[in-house]
Amino acid sequence: MNTLPLHPKAVLAEDEPLLAAALQADLARAWPELRIAATAGDGLSAVTKALQHRPDVCFLDIRMPGQTGLEAAQALAEEWPEGTPFPLLVFVTAYDQYALQAFEAQAVDYLVKPVDASRLAACVDRLQRRLADRVQASQPAVPDVTLEQLRALLATAGAQPLPRLEVIQASVGNTVHMVPLAEVLYFEAADKYLRVVTADKEHLIRLSLRELLPQIDPQQFWQVHRSLVVRATAIHTAVRDESGKVYLQLRGRAERLTASRLYAHLFKGM
Repeated sequence: MNTLPLHPKAVLAEDEPLLAAALQADLARAWPELRIAATAGDGLSAVTKALQHRPDVCFLDIRMPGQTGLEAAQALAEEWPEGTPFPLLVFVTAYDQYALQAFEAQAVDYLVKPVDASRLAACVDRLQRRLADRVQASQPAVPDVTLEQLRALLATAGAQPLPRLEVIQASVGNTVHMVPLAEVLYFEAADKYLRVVTADKEHLIRLSLRELLPQIDPQQFWQVHRSLVVRATAIHTAVRDESGKVYLQLRGRAERLTASRLYAHLFKGM
């Protein structure tokens, strides 16, 4: 007979303190054995605390400052240490039919705010069964099905394209450099900026990858990491290591870029 972990742990990420307290109280009633190892009010803190505490379950609010719940899940999938069971993910959202349809389509656990007691009980039951199955299966790696779900949800989140960019306008002092998109080799997130790298130059612009992605062609520019988008035709070789990460060498560039496990599926021989 399958058994649960003796003291299952959870990290709860919710930026509204009253809602966080309410969900914590609801969980205490529905799942008394569950220990809330940490709470977080933003996506970045949620990732840091989950990596620190290695919980069995993460409850992630979809709309949080810094990173969304989906982006936090993406970061966890990329940074999760090898040999440690990846947490089960539950997304928490205000009623949004578009988001709920995406969750349903990918069979992802979710809760709608304010959380209904019967819906929470069903979610808890499902989580307990999955954790019990895991104990017997002894599955330490990030499951392939989780990676597939996250890829699909991230694609859905950016599914409303904007007019395509043709030129990147990078300002330095009083000068605006007009950089043709056709010359860009890759974009890399750096603090509050985005590095725009061409064959011989580099520019910084105040734009997030989240804002950029709907404006560029995903067939030409591949997201290979949560902070990195690369022109596909600029990639010379892709080498996979034992952990599932892929290292990219670009044509005419010395640096080596890293593609995460979440995007390793892009690099398959024909």
